[in-house]
Amino acid sequence: MREAGPGEPCDLLIEAGHVVPVEPHGVVLEDHAVAVRDGAIVAVLPIAEARARFDAKDTVSRPDAALVPGFVNAHTHNPMTLLRGVADDLPLKVWLQQHIWPVEGAVIGPEFVADGVTLAIAEMLRGGTTCVNENYFFPDVQAATYRRHGFRARIGLPVIDFPTAWAKSDDEYFDKAGEVHDQWRGDALIDTAFAPHAPYTVNDANFERIRVLADQLDVPVHLHLHETAQEVQQSIEQHGQRPMARLDRLGLVNDRLIAVHMTQLTDAEIHLCAERGVSVVHCPESNLKLASGFCPACALERAGVTLAIGTDGCASNNDLDMVGETRTAALLAKAVANDAAGFDAFTALRAATLGGAKAIGFDHLVGSIEPGKQADLACIDLSALETQPLHHVVSQLVYATGRQQVTDVWIAGKARLRQRELVDMDVAAIVANAKQWRARIAAVEIT
Repeated sequence: MREAGPGEPCDLLIEAGHVVPVEPHGVVLEDHAVAVRDGAIVAVLPIAEARARFDAKDTVSRPDAALVPGFVNAHTHNPMTLLRGVADDLPLKVWLQQHIWPVEGAVIGPEFVADGVTLAIAEMLRGGTTCVNENYFFPDVQAATYRRHGFRARIGLPVIDFPTAWAKSDDEYFDKAGEVHDQWRGDALIDTAFAPHAPYTVNDANFERIRVLADQLDVPVHLHLHETAQEVQQSIEQHGQRPMARLDRLGLVNDRLIAVHMTQLTDAEIHLCAERGVSVVHCPESNLKLASGFCPACALERAGVTLAIGTDGCASNNDLDMVGETRTAALLAKAVANDAAGFDAFTALRAATLGGAKAIGFDHLVGSIEPGKQADLACIDLSALETQPLHHVVSQLVYATGRQQVTDVWIAGKARLRQRELVDMDVAAIVANAKQWRARIAAVEIT
């Protein structure tokens, strides 16, 4: 063991064969270290210099690994982890209205939400994800569960035009949203956003109410938008305009908007997103599985739109694997644009990290490895035969690496995964709990 010198104190020194800071773009730092103090990054520098400068309480050395910012899963419904595989191989409307909503109606509640989020956290940590943008009911329970496990999250405050187990009326949705927002205001890990479900499930009056409150509370608006051709056609028939045009009329197309899916876009709509500062979350695997369409990721990126990546929920993906999702996003973007050079490996990794952080308003905290930011980091072992020989680190991360190669994860400098072992989470108990939920959900009769 190296004898500590009289250097500058820090809590943690992570030494890696490769550090991919994401910002600046296109850079890989060989044999570098990241120094962490009080949960924040204080320096990124060559290993030899780090050892000379810092007296670290804990040093983690990973010479065969790449250290990257923790992945930001920019669109999730994580309580639905417990519905993984319940209604596969069905189109969106049939899947949602005839299967998912009836099952949720029978089982949803605080216990379901807490247990689903806990299962999701364990899965995400093992895949290098350190932050999520959440969209589901019982946001109070979600927030408490994420906080208990030291996980960073933007929690959606749901609004939808019909009664649910969470709220029975428009006023109750908004009253509860205000209560949850106030409860978590200023928390180090948890923040909130409005989460109106979609244009086809939220009326004009509620959208206008959201616009006013989002401005007053300074929070984003996170919703499904232009997800399917059917949604667009339905909006034209009912409102005389496409969903984005309707939202623009209501004052919601601005830099607070986190628009998820966006598979049905005109060139004019892409330029409007760029002009107004709208962020787009690309969920390629869910869109492929539900045959919803293809997000024009290359066109959005080239127009200057902030592009993020999300898995969507486990009921329609069926995993929370941001390593795999990033690869799918890159490959699909190339095919849709008919451009093999489009959405390259560095761009894809950026979308999965800093792009997600920017989309959800956390980029001042996370998304890149820079001094002053929170130490939300993931270490990925590249020594396995599946990722050899190592010609190009970021290409290997995006096109060849599996999530099982994530060895270590830190959130705000605290170890959450250490040498593939979850810290302070009982895997056997989580699996046993998931099995009992499987039995309860299987007993639900769909009429």
